[in-house]
Amino acid sequence: MRRLSSRLTVFYKRVFPVVWLIFPVFSGLILWNGLTRSHSSVVWPSFLPPLIIFVIGGLLFRKLIFDLVDEVWLDSDQLLVKNRGLQARVALADVINVNATIMVNPRRITLLLRADSRFGRNITFMPASPRGFTAAFKPDPIATELIGRIDALRQARR
Repeated sequence: MRRLSSRLTVFYKRVFPVVWLIFPVFSGLILWNGLTRSHSSVVWPSFLPPLIIFVIGGLLFRKLIFDLVDEVWLDSDQLLVKNRGLQARVALADVINVNATIMVNPRRITLLLRADSRFGRNITFMPASPRGFTAAFKPDPIATELIGRIDALRQARR
């Protein structure tokens, strides 16, 4: 079995959002402290930037990070998918489409399945791909390999 998903997925899903969202909350608390001490309403507009950062950050995390599964492993012609203590096996023959994002951080690979699995019809994970400036402009090697394997399985069925 070979791991296809990045080991940084746990950091991106659980640690980074907490650290990111602590900053606007902390700055809001500092502003609240200043407001209660000065008894002035001039400080109220200062709450807007932390609130905007909190809302936009939450929306971005929901769209780009929170739908990622924890682990994806390749086991011959099957994928072992793990998320929040649950796991499911998905046959590569049941994958209809492989979509890989480029120039998005974190990189994402989305597998569209023929039928619903335990994790839904779409399985999205962060691949364990090379990082760096030049890697952002190249096709993802894991997505390319998955597309090749799925195509080979389809050709063998014919």
